Amino acid sequence: MADTPPGNRPRLFDDLAGIAGGAVSAIAGLKDEAEAMVRARVDEALRRLDLVRREEFEAVAAMAARAREAQEAAEARLTALEAKLDELTRKPGGGGPGMIA
Repeated sequence: MADTPPGNRPRLFDDLAGIAGGAVSAIAGLKDEAEAMVRARVDEALRRLDLVRREEFEAVAAMAARAREAQEAAEARLTALEAKLDELTRKPGGGGPGMIA
């Protein structure tokens, strides 16, 4: 190897570099595949436990909050309408329901 002209690398080094590059690529591929397998196993376990994802929980919680607000608004409106009806039926000569003229 001492008689190799400067600037020319022996082919052995090129072969080793190619093998090393291929090994790095293979290891990166194995890492990605292992992560995907672990993620799939965790998802499967969560499905079996009937757990929900945070996004699903937050969406349902938001829907429940909106439904609660709507019910409270409806109850307030009903209370106001009942008060108005009570006021109309108590007036003398109001002619409300159940009153005989």
